Amino acid sequence: MPVIAVAALSARLLAQAARDDGYRVIGLDLFGDADTRAACIQWLPIGDASTLCIDMAALLDALAILARRGDVVGWVVGSGFEGRPDLLERGAALLPLIGNRADAVRRVRDPAAFFGFLDRLGIDHPAVSLRAPQTAGGWLLKDAHGCGGSHIRRATAACRAESDHHYFQREAGGAPMSATFIAACGDADADADAAEAAFVLGFNQLVVRGFGDRPFVYCGVVGPVALPGDAARQAGAAVREITAEFGLRGLASLDFLLDGDAISVLEVNPRPPASMALYGPNLFEAHRRACVGGDWRAGLAPPADAVAHAVVRGVETVFAPRSLRLDAATARAIAALPDCHDWPAAARFEAGDPLCSVAAAGSGAEAVHALLAQRRQAVHRLLENLS
Repeated sequence: MPVIAVAALSARLLAQAARDDGYRVIGLDLFGDADTRAACIQWLPIGDASTLCIDMAALLDALAILARRGDVVGWVVGSGFEGRPDLLERGAALLPLIGNRADAVRRVRDPAAFFGFLDRLGIDHPAVSLRAPQTAGGWLLKDAHGCGGSHIRRATAACRAESDHHYFQREAGGAPMSATFIAACGDADADADAAEAAFVLGFNQLVVRGFGDRPFVYCGVVGPVALPGDAARQAGAAVREITAEFGLRGLASLDFLLDGDAISVLEVNPRPPASMALYGPNLFEAHRRACVGGDWRAGLAPPADAVAHAVVRGVETVFAPRSLRLDAATARAIAALPDCHDWPAAARFEAGDPLCSVAAAGSGAEAVHALLAQRRQAVHRLLENLS
């Protein structure tokens, strides 16, 4: 069995997907959760969990260790690398990167390049400004290097764009959604028509909530779901055009707002998204083939078929509702709950820290949202007597 490395803020999903697709897995992340380690033959830390940031030195040290093994075919990245092309570039020099190249990530996460391209093609998006607007009301301050929405703040008169990856965006109405897709542009599929080298697996509802001064924190995803009217065509066209322009490859997701039968594009996450958990087996291997060459389209169902024939699934992160110290007995009780993942160790958690995740499946999105709420509440009940 080939050996492959997966790296992310939390690598459990990627580690389990790679294991299920026949790989021996080495996990690199911040948490080292028990179920992550169980899916791996080896685990190495790449940062402090309290920072929610991948440490460059720790990552490069880990990749150098793996390169010396001689049997690791490459590494796949998840969350935490969206705005870190420096990490991708330096890491790829040590061990083959199975994913988007650093230059593609750099461009697609550059606000001027990304939204400028959308404007040239007439693809709708909320208004964007690279400078502080004259009136802050109704504007958001975002960091294109952030992930999970924790970087988003409502703009104030004192806000300034601190770097070229900070930008202002008009707050807009609509339901937060995503398209999970796989692409094969660039060197891996040089002979393909770039505009056709993208495949939408399905559309999803995003679970977004406010936490304190963070109004739009990503909490989970439910899908596949159908889009009304012309929205599916618009989203599919946006995926294909963005894939072709930025040379994307592998699994990725497009975030957008759905308002009636119209969409408004927010951003692209150029790496395997959490929503890959909604679309069954063999996606990790499809990602690898899309990046290095091979028949990556085999067995992939179009979005309409996915909605018609698939069970709706959902995953949601459970956050600590307050500051607390998790003891070993409660950690074991959380791990024993149905469809609970990312099992935490006994440790101190601050309010808003990710604690674990829950999953659910059902006959429709509404039922899945209800099941996720029940499972989130079950975790919270176990925390009631902790201080």
